[in-house]
Amino acid sequence: MTVPLTIDVGGATLHGDLTLPADAIGVVVFARTSEHGAEADAIARTLQDFRFGTLLFDLLADGEEQPANEVDLLTRRLLHVLDDLTRRESTANLPVGLMGAADGAAAIFASAAAWPEEVRAVVARSGRPDLAGEVLPRVTAPTLMIVGGKDPDGQRVNEEAAQRLAGPAEVRLVPGATREFEEPGTLESAAELAGDWFTTHLR
Repeated sequence: MTVPLTIDVGGATLHGDLTLPADAIGVVVFARTSEHGAEADAIARTLQDFRFGTLLFDLLADGEEQPANEVDLLTRRLLHVLDDLTRRESTANLPVGLMGAADGAAAIFASAAAWPEEVRAVVARSGRPDLAGEVLPRVTAPTLMIVGGKDPDGQRVNEEAAQRLAGPAEVRLVPGATREFEEPGTLESAAELAGDWFTTHLR
């Protein structure tokens, strides 16, 4: 079942979709921006097959330009969304995980650091943890960083960040994938890795 949601985040109204399988064992919130929306939608469908609910929000409102302090803005808005999720009867008792790509991944790290008791697991794909600043040592949730096998810069950045996290962390490479995961089958491989990680850690 998919329910459209509208959340006021102070000065902007965000629109999203909450999909909950009847036997959902957790819910994964996507820090989605328009440039990665299609990929997030595809991964969400795979996670639903793993019996996870998904909450897909565009963290920038329609027509809104990306500000210079984008990560701070996305983090504040993601925390608003998480607060709303914990207050809803349908999701209040479900463990919460976060997933994001690129700049959105920096926002999920900052949010996980701010809400360690609520965020149980984190998955970043082609993430920019280096944009998360000094919050990484406060992230205690088990974290998976998925990087393209043909993205050496991404590998370096994520491997360095994994060493700074307080909780368990792994960097997994998807063979043949570049930063955008446009190669056939690579996004599906990333989605399966995410599903396995959340199945193990989202409790």
